Amino acid sequence: LVGGIVDLIKVMILGIIVSMLVVFLKQVKPEYSLLCLIIGSIVILLYILSYMTKVFVFFQEIVEKTGISYSLFVTMLKIVGLGYLIEFSANVCRDSGNNSIADKVVLAGKIMIFVVSMPIVSNLFEMIVELI
Repeated sequence: LVGGIVDLIKVMILGIIVSMLVVFLKQVKPEYSLLCLIIGSIVILLYILSYMTKVFVFFQEIVEKTGISYSLFVTMLKIVGLGYLIEFSANVCRDSGNNSIADKVVLAGKIMIFVVSMPIVSNLFEMIVELI
């Protein structure tokens, strides 16, 4: 628990430093501010990768214990992953002042999530039909 708090504080400090650097670069070299933002975000994501791995292992153990179909588990992970990637991409677009593009990224992401979730919806309908 203490290690997690320390890592969270490190991520928060890194986020503040990157934010300040982006603001500074917008005034001095605006063409580098977006690049700094993207690189800083990727560094933060890579830093928390070990925590994401722990979450995946935890859910995999749940799948093994409950007998849930592994393909449904993978589909759920894809949906969660897509959600995070969409949010990340849209926020980068918004931070660069492209709200319209961010909205299109979110719309495309919602459609992709729906397409990826179709096996789960199909499985749900099959279960309902069996109950009826």
